[in-house]
Amino acid sequence: MQLIYQCAWIVPLCPLISSILIGLGLPFFEKSTKSIRRICAISCISSLSVATVICYNLSYEQIIDNSIYQYSWSRISNGDIVSEFGYLIDLLTCIMLVLVTSVAIIVMIYSDGYMSHDEGYVRFLVYPSLFTASMLGLVLSPNLIQIYIFWELVGMCSYLLIGFWFTRPSAANACQKAFITNCIGDFGLLLGISGFYWITGSFEFENLSKGFKDLLVNNEVSLFFAILCASFLFLGLVAKSAQFPLHVWLPDAMEGSTSISALIHAATMVAAGIYLVARMFPLFETLLFVTSVISWTGAVTASLGATLAFSQKDLKRGLAYLTMSQLGYMMLALGIGFYRAGLSHFITHAYSKASLFFGSGSVIHPMEPIVGYCLDESQNMIFMGGLRKHMLITGTTFPLGTPSLCGIPLFACFWFKDEIIADSWLHSLFIGWIALFTAGLTSFHMFRIYFLTFEGEFRANSSKENTPVSSVSLWGEFRFEEFGEKKADSVSEIVEKSSPKEFFRFVQSNRESSETEIGNYLSAYPLKEPIHFLYPKESDYTMLIPSLISSIPTLLIGFIGAPLPNGQLGSDLLSHWLNPFGNLSPERFSENWLEFIEDAITSISIASFGIWSAFILYGPASLFPRDLEKKIELELKGVWGFFINYMYNWSEYRGYIDEYYNKIFVKGTRILAYASSFFDRWIIDGIVNGTGISSFSGGEGMRYGEGGRVSSYLFGLVFGMTILLSVILVII
Repeated sequence: MQLIYQCAWIVPLCPLISSILIGLGLPFFEKSTKSIRRICAISCISSLSVATVICYNLSYEQIIDNSIYQYSWSRISNGDIVSEFGYLIDLLTCIMLVLVTSVAIIVMIYSDGYMSHDEGYVRFLVYPSLFTASMLGLVLSPNLIQIYIFWELVGMCSYLLIGFWFTRPSAANACQKAFITNCIGDFGLLLGISGFYWITGSFEFENLSKGFKDLLVNNEVSLFFAILCASFLFLGLVAKSAQFPLHVWLPDAMEGSTSISALIHAATMVAAGIYLVARMFPLFETLLFVTSVISWTGAVTASLGATLAFSQKDLKRGLAYLTMSQLGYMMLALGIGFYRAGLSHFITHAYSKASLFFGSGSVIHPMEPIVGYCLDESQNMIFMGGLRKHMLITGTTFPLGTPSLCGIPLFACFWFKDEIIADSWLHSLFIGWIALFTAGLTSFHMFRIYFLTFEGEFRANSSKENTPVSSVSLWGEFRFEEFGEKKADSVSEIVEKSSPKEFFRFVQSNRESSETEIGNYLSAYPLKEPIHFLYPKESDYTMLIPSLISSIPTLLIGFIGAPLPNGQLGSDLLSHWLNPFGNLSPERFSENWLEFIEDAITSISIASFGIWSAFILYGPASLFPRDLEKKIELELKGVWGFFINYMYNWSEYRGYIDEYYNKIFVKGTRILAYASSFFDRWIIDGIVNGTGISSFSGGEGMRYGEGGRVSSYLFGLVFGMTILLSVILVII
């Protein structure tokens, strides 16, 4: 047992070495990178495989023994300040290690297929490996100083990954936005770490927690100062886990490749904040004000993410907002004191979200050649539809992650999501309503994504080049503008005068024709150039295998929360495992299937209502007329029409939060800089320059007064003395 613990330092070293070797080789073997790209991919996957095996062995030993192992060595010693580096092994660490390595390795396999056509393929392999090494180092850290070092490395890697396609202005802006937003939180984290060291004199997790509790009990620490330090510490976690109000970077992070989106959203980056809240939970739970801030931050984030997803047409961006919503659920559960439910939902959500992002990448990849390699269009769900018929495997794996995220029974997220909702009701009626409302919106949005992407008819063939799109109906089908000024007496005349694309536009814009009807036209009036319908094809096996692998835990991992035959919960055992120091407050849990089902009825009902609403509005057999949007525009005037339009625009423009930040911080900073520049140039420099100019002017004036004639000097002397005596006499 001790031997495997002593090998724990190898875990982050494996991906780090592969990243360094490939990164150093790029400048020296630039011309040969194309020929060795597969070798580089195999080396990265192999190194991660070694780390994964060690992590599984560590987890097995922890499940059997459940002991805490910590190894540290002193690196910096200056008087009373001693900084140690090392690693901490407990079950919380092991579970995070397994999660990070398992998701990272399937992401690397997935990337081999998804990025195979990219010129920066080898450079791409360096970033995820370094990203994974940084996250593994963060998870293994036994103290806050080491946490902060790897925290910054994770932020740096996210900057590189989000801006991987840096030639695109949107990607360059997105990575800068993510970096700056996280730097704001990192500054708060640094202040919090410094404050708690000032209070307790230690950076170690266990010593810090116990020492702080003793000081608090003995009234030897200012409660206000302790709350301030904890709030600063939480600010860093807010930024990293995309909690309100520092959530704005997460949707823009979709500018990176889909494989990176899966890595960021499932196992790294956003996981760091949730992990550190769980690690610092024994400290946070002693400060009721801070736990209240954590719970309300999670509740606001959950509801905000679910509402902002309403108008999103970008497939990945919609999933990003739902990730933000689920992260809010986890933070909410931790804030109200239900540690097991929050962290367990984090584990089940990670695999479900990985499956969904793998499926979205498998959809986007074949969509690119159809819509002309335009990123915005290839990710736009309005150009999709009916993909289940053309992509059988992806059309099977993606729907497995969809009901899981909705909390449908027997899927992974069901077993803990309904528990979070039930626990929220016990804590606060208002927070309970927020959690329930968010659950319904999550189900609605997930099935909205599914229906627009995989059901109905494939719509990209209806949007060929130069086809003007006037609007999109609620279920995602196009309504075209008129064909234009082209007139013809018959179809045959149109065929003679039109190119294939123009003829296709005419058919689609003047009648709702199926492919069969278009084929009938072409049979009667054949074109010289045939119209070729393009359809997406199933992705490469290197992308399908990770999707299939990730769907297995999406189905099965949630059963750790199912009631066992003897009436005990599997999650009760998990609660014991996830207790980092054995001193967490007890949690409520159902004792049998009957009570478990009673708790789940409410969440299942609201999820079913969300699914039913999505089917009615976006399903292939919608009950609403095709001109529903026009009827809404015409009939819902006044207050209701204004409210609906405002809510839609509010969702489409991200709650106007980015605009407020732009006006307050960006423009405010520019105005302040301009005012500072004006003050420096005209006041500070003006005084200095004015003194010099006045001296120069005085000297020049004196020069012209020197004529060399004694009589003139005497006249000036007498005249000046006369004026001076006159002034003195007046004053006297």
